[in-house]
Amino acid sequence: MAERTVSDVVVDRLAAWGVERVFGYSGDGIDGVIGALRRAGRPEFVQARHEEAAAFMAVGHAKYTGGPGVCLSTQGPGAVHLLNGLYDAKLDSQPVVAIVGQQMSSVLGSAYQQEIDLVRLFGDVCAQFVQQASTPQQVPMLLDRAFRTALATRSPTCVILPHDVQAAPAPDPQEHEHGVLVTSPGLRPARVVPRPEDLREAAGVLAAGERVAIMVGQGAYGAQREIVELAGRLGAGVTASLLGKPVLDETLPWHTGVMGHLGTTASHELMRECDTLLLVGTNDPWTEFYPAPGQARAVQIDIDGRRLGVRYPVEVPLLGDAAETLRELLELLPARPRKAWSDRVGESVRRWHRIAEDRAAAPAEPLNPQHVVRCLSDRLPGDAQVAVDVGSVVYWYARHLRLPPGVPAHLSSTLASMGCGLPYGLSAKLAAPQRPVVVLSGDGAMQMSGLAELVTVAARWRDWADPRFVICVLNNRDLAEVSWEQRESESEPRFPASQDLPDVPYARYAELLGLRGLRVTAPDEMAGAWDTALAADRPVLIEALVDPAVPLLPPGQPYEKVRGMYSGLAAEDGEQARRAEAHLRRERAGEGFDDPR
Repeated sequence: MAERTVSDVVVDRLAAWGVERVFGYSGDGIDGVIGALRRAGRPEFVQARHEEAAAFMAVGHAKYTGGPGVCLSTQGPGAVHLLNGLYDAKLDSQPVVAIVGQQMSSVLGSAYQQEIDLVRLFGDVCAQFVQQASTPQQVPMLLDRAFRTALATRSPTCVILPHDVQAAPAPDPQEHEHGVLVTSPGLRPARVVPRPEDLREAAGVLAAGERVAIMVGQGAYGAQREIVELAGRLGAGVTASLLGKPVLDETLPWHTGVMGHLGTTASHELMRECDTLLLVGTNDPWTEFYPAPGQARAVQIDIDGRRLGVRYPVEVPLLGDAAETLRELLELLPARPRKAWSDRVGESVRRWHRIAEDRAAAPAEPLNPQHVVRCLSDRLPGDAQVAVDVGSVVYWYARHLRLPPGVPAHLSSTLASMGCGLPYGLSAKLAAPQRPVVVLSGDGAMQMSGLAELVTVAARWRDWADPRFVICVLNNRDLAEVSWEQRESESEPRFPASQDLPDVPYARYAELLGLRGLRVTAPDEMAGAWDTALAADRPVLIEALVDPAVPLLPPGQPYEKVRGMYSGLAAEDGEQARRAEAHLRRERAGEGFDDPR
């Protein structure tokens, strides 16, 4: 039997932490660990097409399963490629552990091939813990600290393994002498609740409010029942951050939908008119869409004390787990319906649903992207998992896709990095291969990395218990979100040299890989395409040809706030600009605005 190495210890430790799969790409700097993974047979090694995608897969695994994601790369360029995905984990507060190879210790400092100061490279993104191993005895301890820190701080961490350390003989696990730390894996969550006097103060603020709004984020997962009960007792309206959209059933009559720039008119009105605000597990950065400072008395619940009071002035900050804290508050809050306010919220929600339906039904050339996503709502299986890439598709997801209760949906929210959709979808499918997956993507994100990871889908789908994996690509040949940002924020016309995208035959490319491709060019074809894709015996790519002239309009903004859109469009030539202005006027008229000409 071959002598055990430090790499075998690494793999054993991953298994001890419950790691089921490692996402990565091989290279000489990490060959020792790759060999140990082969020898052990577990955890499973998942080869991505690029290290950035592997890091996104690790983030996706953390988001869909709640457990730590693990990514692996070689030194030099492989390590650099991990950074974007690790920043996604950092900004969306997900536990991810990166295991990164390094040149042999004896050459470090010599400007050797692929030599990078990896501790410095990862020093910001893995600020909570990044260490390079110097001796075999360190490695189990470093891995235990990396996992425990990632879970405790909900952030990425990194362990760097020089090649000679990987290949060294495994240390004696019973070694007991000065300078050797013997540690153990495992971390059990604690029950964290605020002090009774803080809970009483918070209950007093909420009870005194006449127009209460509750905003939920991803930290509210697991507290659905408590939020519904609390909203009923307070007669409150509820809105969600983008990351909090899947937490509650959006068909509830007092759920106003997503807030912020890509949110709904109902959420905008809720925030504008409330006198009391309860923030539950949210760190949403769209602060201009919060109540004006001083407008509302505020209570905030968060498990991370560093986030309390950083988005809005908070009168009572509550450090605690969302569900546990809400249960304590419910004990202190008798039911006191605010009928006038709840009726106002309900009417606002109904009005928004009418606006959204009208917008999705508006004619476009050739397809309205809002119609494409809205068509999925009544067809999305109750056991599905959803992944969303970054771009204009996020607006349509936020406003038009109704998720069945319990269906998770994730995207790169705070980093907002294109290229996350396919890796997220793959991590969801690998974690639960018996569940269908739907990925929503724009053509820019597909060209950035999605086409490459479609190869991974083609390589793996035959192993899945349920082969349904549907990718919907909104093909408008435009980086549409940035085109509208140029108009809105800069009063600039669209710049074709920066915004035009090559017209790629996405459906045909899927067929070339042995998948199924559907190309949709008319509104009445869309429902059938979703039905076909969700009943197929293999992954399906739906290529929907959509109109880039449909505006990405922030909710409830007076003319002065969107003047730049009109200025930018006025400086453009052609039919697309004319259609865009017509769409813009129609959508603003639906919100009750009459723009000057």
